[in-house]
Order: sequence, then C-alpha cells, then structure tokens
Amino acid sequence: MTTPVVEACTRAVFLGEDGNVVTARSMDWKTDVGTNLWIFPRGMKRSGEAGLNSLQWTSKYGSVIASGFDVSTTDGLNEAGLSANLLWLVESEYPAFDKTKPGLSIAAWAQYVLDNYATVSEAVDALSKEPFMIATANVPGETRLATVHLSISDAKGDSAIIEYVKGKQVIHHDRKYQVMTNSPLFEQQLALDSYWQQIGGTIMLPGTNRASDRFARASFYINAIPKDASPNKTIASVFGVIRNVSVPYGLNTAEEPNISSTRWRTVADQKRKLYFFESALTPNIFWVDLKAIDFSAETGKVRKLDLGPEQTNIYSGNATDSFKEAKPFAFLGVH
Repeated sequence: MTTPVVEACTRAVFLGEDGNVVTARSMDWKTDVGTNLWIFPRGMKRSGEAGLNSLQWTSKYGSVIASGFDVSTTDGLNEAGLSANLLWLVESEYPAFDKTKPGLSIAAWAQYVLDNYATVSEAVDALSKEPFMIATANVPGETRLATVHLSISDAKGDSAIIEYVKGKQVIHHDRKYQVMTNSPLFEQQLALDSYWQQIGGTIMLPGTNRASDRFARASFYINAIPKDASPNKTIASVFGVIRNVSVPYGLNTAEEPNISSTRWRTVADQKRKLYFFESALTPNIFWVDLKAIDFSAETGKVRKLDLGPEQTNIYSGNATDSFKEAKPFAFLGVH
C-alpha cells in the first residue's frame, strides 16, 4: 500500500497598526496545480454543480481568485477585503450527500464565500445555518477525493476556520485564529501551538516541513514582525513569513509523502485591496489592484491572467492590465 501525496499548505494573517491586515498562503503540491488568476465581476449567476438540486446564487461581490486546474477556486480576495483560502485536510469527513439540501461542489466552496460575504461574521452567521450540503469529488487526474478545509479573514482582521469533522461542520471563529496548516484538525493545531508558545520562538522553533512545525513557525513569525511598518515593508515582512514555511522546489520524497514543493504564494493586502502573487519558478512578484478593476454587473468582464505551465509566465509589478477577457471556467461538478 502506498501513502497518498497530500497538499501541504500554510495560511497566516498579519494584524498590524492603522488597520493593516494582510493574509498570506503557500500552495504546496507534488505536480502542477494548473493555476491561473481570474477576475470575476458582480452579477454572475452560479450553480453549485451538484446535480438536480444544486445551490444557485448570483455573486454580490467581485473577486480576484487563483484557480486549481481551472475547475476550482483555491484562493482569492473579494472587493470588500474578504480573503478565502482552501488547504488540504486529509481528516475531513463530509456528510453523506443525500440531496436533502441544495448541493455545493467543494470546487466552488471558496468562491461561494467570496461571492456572497463582506466580513467573516457575516459568512459565519450564514454558514452556521448550513444552507447547503458540501459534495466532494476526485482530485483531477487522481483517484482520491478532495478533502479540504477553508479559512477566511476580512479587512478588519477577523478570522474563521471551517472544517468537516466526522460528517459535521465545525467553525472556529476568532480574531486570534491567524494561522492554519494541514493536519491535524484545527483544534489539535491550537493545542500544539500553545506548547510552543510556552517555550518561546526566540529560544527554539521546530524546523521541519511537517504541518505542526510549520504552524508553530508561522504563528511565531507573523506576530514577531513589526506591526508599525509602512505598507510596503509589511508586505516584505509577510512574504518573509510565508517563505519561511515554504518547501524548497523539487523536494518531493517517497519517505515524506506529506511534503510537497511550494508551487506559489499569495499575499492579500486587505486594506489597500492588492493581491500579490509569487510563483516558485519565476523571478518576480506581481500584483493585482482590485481598486482599478471594473467589478460592476453591467460592464464588468470575466478576465483571465494566463500563468502558463507550472506558473512560468513572467509578470512583474502591477499586472492588472495584463488580464484578458475570457469565458469563465466551469466548476468541477459532482452528480
């Protein structure tokens, strides 16, 4: 029996002075994730892609997102400053999809949140009522089910982690929940973090690429970097944190199947509405300025930034004008 390769990502939220909130994440995967960046305007009619009783909605907020295989939304920032990040969680157990409620494909889970909510509290209030049933499907090109958990943060620095544990939705909602990695379940991650806080990060920090170690390092560094720095210096500091918990490119070993190369990183400046992207295989950081995008339902257009195979197309600086009008991708359906 072989152990399946699992995604090993990290997400961290920086809480600075003057309302500066920045959310960073790394995307780790053994093979190319097929990522492109997309601009989605308001007023898009959506389907949960879960068969006859699919959830239906129309997007209230425009967003900039990073796709997975151009069949799912894995990460993104909406125009209200809400950030959403999907990370792998092998322990996820979803309820049996019996279609008693409208269905939502897991591929569209993050996009549903970005389309509908401006704040974490608003999202948590709505999601706690469980208006849909999550339906999962196989990862494209693989025989294993997609098992993920979702983190959200808003422009005020509030955070929530949403997981499915033993078939039940579990929501952890608190401003202090700044960091999320993969396994174990978030409740156990918090217990591990409390242990390392007692030791103190200036004395010793765990250095491996395991999720629990990445959690401890990210938790220490995201709170150790200067909180009063200029916005540009803050971005530099936050990039330093997310690089610190990244996995060197090409490091994929059979002995450590839960460690996969970092493919790309994003940093969302939720005050300035800037979405930064860094590929492991290109020399430049670039960003998208959400304030310069026409998100209106009347004249806004779906646009795509083609990142190329393994995200090797090179962009630098403000890439907002490099997006090209495109037909929106279809979310991976579950039937």
